[in-house]
Amino acid sequence: MPSYREKLSPSAWLMLAIGLVIPATALIFLPVNLPLGIAVGSALWVGSVGLLWWSAPSLMVADGQFHAGRATIEISSLGSASAFEKEEARAERGVNLDARAWLALRPWVDPVVKVELNDPLDPTPYWLVSSKKPQALITALQAARDN
Repeated sequence: MPSYREKLSPSAWLMLAIGLVIPATALIFLPVNLPLGIAVGSALWVGSVGLLWWSAPSLMVADGQFHAGRATIEISSLGSASAFEKEEARAERGVNLDARAWLALRPWVDPVVKVELNDPLDPTPYWLVSSKKPQALITALQAARDN
């Protein structure tokens, strides 16, 4: 049973922003058929939002493992975890980013958690993952490490 689970699903503002495809498509179809333009725009919106929901990664701590999207790592291979928000998170995703780091980032989730790896054979220095609840993720990782 997972001690922590989070899906990095798209935010409401992103779904509303993608909704602009409806009037844009209707405008393109205006000379031909307005109702058809609205229908095609609506179908594009549903498809885009559905694709974002379907492809959204999950974060999970369960059975001695940390899962971030399709990647999995043993809790015993993890070091310290740190949470970053706002400008610090922006710096971790940008100027402070190590090119060897493993990333599970979503632009609509601002906070990130940096999980150091303590495996000397792994060339990846850390995982950087987006999280809507960074402190809860860190707490779950620490609890799993203590068990």
